[in-house]
Amino acid sequence: MKIYIGADHRGYSLKEKINKWLFEMEYEFMDLGASSLDPIDDYTKYATEVASLVSKDKEALGVLICGSGVGVEVIANKFDGVRAGIGKDAMQVKKGRIDDDMNILAIASDYTTEKEAKAMLIAFLESRFSAKERYKRRLSDISKIEANN
Repeated sequence: MKIYIGADHRGYSLKEKINKWLFEMEYEFMDLGASSLDPIDDYTKYATEVASLVSKDKEALGVLICGSGVGVEVIANKFDGVRAGIGKDAMQVKKGRIDDDMNILAIASDYTTEKEAKAMLIAFLESRFSAKERYKRRLSDISKIEANN
């Protein structure tokens, strides 16, 4: 499983910590930026790059960070096959993976502690889609919506 990660200036510091955690946990990941702290960069660039790659690789996961988490989530969900959600706590993220096969975790750096972010990251990486019939049916419905819009 490949993990793509991206953040704007408001998420940059937390992204650097997440990279360290991913390395320590021995996950294969690719940091798509920002590569340095740039106070005038835009989340749209990083969210587009991560979501594009996750959209093309059904086994990949993504982590996006911006101040509110909303901007990166909105951009990511414009891509077919992407199911991005803002993480609020580890249990909610786990349910997002199990029930909805969430494949991009959006984190609000302005409202999330390092401890909360690490717990959500672990829940995101260790949980798997349950593939219960009702959940598969819902994902099929989402695919139909994507195809018609």
